[in-house]
Amino acid sequence: MIIVFGSINMDMSVRLEKLPVAGETVLSTDYDLYPGGKGANQALAAARAGARVALVGKSGNDDYGRKITESLKSNGVMTSGVARSEDHPTGCAVVARDAAGAKQAIVMCGANMEASNEQVPDEILIKQNLLLMQMELPVAETVTLLERAKAHGVTTILNLAPAITIPRKALGVIDYLIVNSIEARQIAEKLHMGVQHNALKMAQALAIEGHMNVIVTLGRQGSIAVTKDQKAWGVGILEVDQSEIVDNTGAGDAFCGTFAASIHAGYDLPEALRRASVAGTLACLKEGAQSALPYLDDIEARLPELPPAISVAF
Repeated sequence: MIIVFGSINMDMSVRLEKLPVAGETVLSTDYDLYPGGKGANQALAAARAGARVALVGKSGNDDYGRKITESLKSNGVMTSGVARSEDHPTGCAVVARDAAGAKQAIVMCGANMEASNEQVPDEILIKQNLLLMQMELPVAETVTLLERAKAHGVTTILNLAPAITIPRKALGVIDYLIVNSIEARQIAEKLHMGVQHNALKMAQALAIEGHMNVIVTLGRQGSIAVTKDQKAWGVGILEVDQSEIVDNTGAGDAFCGTFAASIHAGYDLPEALRRASVAGTLACLKEGAQSALPYLDDIEARLPELPPAISVAF
């Protein structure tokens, strides 16, 4: 089973001709509401990629919270670990996107900030399970759960997004770190690594620092991975016509959830990287985050179109 300790939000998607600058008001004709939050998105992505998944987190005791958990349950995600807050509403995110696809986002954390690592009992922290986390819950709770999981022999995956500072020692309890190129640079800067302009070198430095496997997603350039024993892999992206790209909101979460499901299913890192890359591209072909996440059959149908990951020299 994959345990996801993560955020639960309702996303408001707004389409604009142009994004506002400071002090400017712009008008939009409409908006859409979608269930979201990195935790919920990645839980659903992993479930659709074939894994048995339990989400642990906190929502408000409100209509948004109930709607999100019911949607997840109907898609096979176990939500008994989602608690309800009486003090804060369900988290909410406003995502504005212009005609060129550029976007701005504001996330109101709400009940997510009440989530506790104690919601994950020791009984499910067993070697057969995998823990997938992000950085939209309190840092102290995230780090504590990582440490508990590592002590029980659980495989841990952290999508360090947003790139919030975590204690340096916490890197040592992460098995797989997933970041995009911007997040990798932010982390490298905070750790004074001096390799902020080379994605492969950043991945290598982080892998050495935490003795962990590091994956850096590079948008249209695909993704790279450096293992804790200093082997490097690269994979491209699924080739699609640019006219097919609708919305990239869920691409990163599709990548992370599918990667976790693939590792848990026993695939090696290069193949997990390849499957995650296909899922990330497919998530760009539909509107929204959760609504765009691909199913296992969709991923496997397009997998032959993407060549296997290749070994990369430093």
